[in-house]
Amino acid sequence: MNDTELVQQVLSGNENAFRFLVAKHERLVLHVVGRIIQSQDDVKDVCQEVFIKVFRKLKRFRGDSRLSTWIATIAYNTSISHVRKQTRQAEHSYDEQPALISGEQDTSPNQKIVEKEEVKKFLLQLIEELPVHYRTVLTLFHLEEFSYREIEQITGMPEGTIKSYLSRARKILKEKLEQVAKNEKTNIFVHYAE
Repeated sequence: MNDTELVQQVLSGNENAFRFLVAKHERLVLHVVGRIIQSQDDVKDVCQEVFIKVFRKLKRFRGDSRLSTWIATIAYNTSISHVRKQTRQAEHSYDEQPALISGEQDTSPNQKIVEKEEVKKFLLQLIEELPVHYRTVLTLFHLEEFSYREIEQITGMPEGTIKSYLSRARKILKEKLEQVAKNEKTNIFVHYAE
């Protein structure tokens, strides 16, 4: 079922079609919202709010872009509004450590799988520490594989800004990884020197 058919099914009152739409796009919404909002409880609430808005605004979807781009735009704008509201209410503390994406530990004896999971967690932690616009653009481009034009539609940022944020975010990640590697070499050297 293509986007147009799916939208028509939802608009005609087919509840299963809306459930399908949510299931198809919930990962995308979670990625977008989760990169902007740090509190896991708030992420769930905002994701629900996004799908409520999608349902209410679906009749306005014209098909000028992909449905996923349109939904990501709603997720982005809803998340930014939530952060602004929290900031105005002075409930959001910027001193808090960024929430880490939790995943279950792999208890299997296969060391390579364990190491790969640890690297993935560490990389996600570094991404979480980036400024909100950097991690949002990184997520949309690398994880969700949106084009520059689609990211421009979603965020309202000019393409040049998107490219600049991507470049800066990659540079910051590279510097942090190089620093960690340097620290590990120093720790190994100190350990053997003792």
